[in-house]
Amino acid sequence: MRNQKLAEDYISRAEKRIEALKTLMKVEAWADVVRESQECVELALKSLLRASGIEVPRVHDVSEILVDQKARLPKGIGKHLERFMEISRRMRRDRELAFYGTEDLTPSEFYKEADAKKALDDTVFIVKTIRPHIGSSSPSK
Repeated sequence: MRNQKLAEDYISRAEKRIEALKTLMKVEAWADVVRESQECVELALKSLLRASGIEVPRVHDVSEILVDQKARLPKGIGKHLERFMEISRRMRRDRELAFYGTEDLTPSEFYKEADAKKALDDTVFIVKTIRPHIGSSSPSK
């Protein structure tokens, strides 16, 4: 946990990816919005963990770590933890399916505009909620 600049890098990259998600929405790439939203949420949540001095695991869903380390997270984040966890778990579940599909499911046919819109809205919520707690201007814990 030496490189605290990674927290800023993660959240900055998540913010930039939101712009890519908007482009994918415009071209109606619903499955790709779902898949890329998961990566964006993962970066944002790992940014929060790193900024809080918590070891960042190499897993795609960090919801259990958020709960276990709730006391170490910045003030104001606790009221959003349940929603963070729900979003992270759902997006983790859809991660591979939205990218690869299965023999009986084609991602471009399965995912609809409503799925993509929910993924984008949830991603924006997480990134905007976490952003103020990252970097030199972050509020105290």
